[in-house]
Amino acid sequence: MSERINRYLASCGLGSRRQADQWIEAGRVKVNGELATPGLQIEETDLVMLDDKLVSVQEDHTYILYNKPPSLLCSRKDAKKRPLIYDNMDVPKNVQSIGRLDMDSEGLLLLSSDGILTQALIHPKHRIIRTYKVKITGQLSLESMQALREGGIDMGENDKGEKEKSVPWDLIVEAQKAGHCWVKIHIKRGRWREIRRTMAALGHQVRRLIRIKFGPIKLDETMPRGAWRDLKASEVRQLQKAVGIATGKKVSQEEEVEVIHRPSTSSRERKPKEQTRKPKTQTRKPKCA
Repeated sequence: MSERINRYLASCGLGSRRQADQWIEAGRVKVNGELATPGLQIEETDLVMLDDKLVSVQEDHTYILYNKPPSLLCSRKDAKKRPLIYDNMDVPKNVQSIGRLDMDSEGLLLLSSDGILTQALIHPKHRIIRTYKVKITGQLSLESMQALREGGIDMGENDKGEKEKSVPWDLIVEAQKAGHCWVKIHIKRGRWREIRRTMAALGHQVRRLIRIKFGPIKLDETMPRGAWRDLKASEVRQLQKAVGIATGKKVSQEEEVEVIHRPSTSSRERKPKEQTRKPKTQTRKPKCA
């Protein structure tokens, strides 16, 4: 069975399909010794090379649930040398976050080396629900709540300088105290600082933003900040089902064992930690010639 070259490269765990398209345009990808072209169909017998190194599809992937602390970037590198989530995690380099939480946000973050599943989960057409607990300044008026539920609020410009408007939210005010309130929010997309920008448009500042659910996966209430664990096989199947990826893999009892990896230093120190033991991973790197 053939598949488009950008999808094939993503399934090798090397990056996203968008990144693969950029590599192809830059002339870094060859198929059977010839420069690849966008949209090229790859057959099982084809030899695909990136930067003159042979790559192949991963048969096993890594899937991680991470309780992200605030003050960390969801990036592999940063020109400003700010602290990164990967400073405190011992995971293979091809493991990337599924979507992002901004530096000041915290809570559930999924990571994986499975490029196909990652792209499917963040694609707008699948409308994967993200759930957040948010602390904002002031009290939400009935008019503001109605506006949030209807959508169409001017969020200003995104990180690319494009004008954006909010989509309808499902929300519940869970607690109100003098000067602030806690709101639970459900959104069917993930845009750059969407909650913060939308609340700011209504005159509220976000003081805390915690993601507690992504699709069918919930944040473990007992998991400390900065800790992570491998997803159970049944949880991976739930994610695949949510985006229509078929899988016939059976779940064994061993695959359902939960091991939580704790950071050895406080995330408040903003220092890379030395890992006392490596997390259990089930991954195989792409073969290289």
